[in-house]
Amino acid sequence: MKKFFQVLGNILWLIIGGLWFWLSYVLVGVIFCITIIGIPVGLTLFKIANFMIWPFGKDVKINYAKHPVGNVIYAIFFGWEMCLSYIFAAIVLCITIIGIPIGIKLFQLVPLAFFPFGAEVVKA
Repeated sequence: MKKFFQVLGNILWLIIGGLWFWLSYVLVGVIFCITIIGIPVGLTLFKIANFMIWPFGKDVKINYAKHPVGNVIYAIFFGWEMCLSYIFAAIVLCITIIGIPIGIKLFQLVPLAFFPFGAEVVKA
């Protein structure tokens, strides 16, 4: 029964906004990979995009100390914008009944949006 709800959650996620989150991470990752300096950021964004397409049944463990300089630079230039977009989308989704599980998942992903380096995807 738990597997059924994970699949249902993932399908709702994909329809409501997961495809757009995935597409945005992939596009921004491609843009970062064009430059030599941006390749580590682009590869990290591809890893997050892989998680964003089907997030229910998975969890993210963040090791802040693994790449502190990269996380701080990312947080200053890009992370705060991603956090605000996650929080705004989560609030809008939590207003609706069907969007509550997706909004809760977005609230859980706010630290990932702020500090993506050192993040590891694990099964829930």
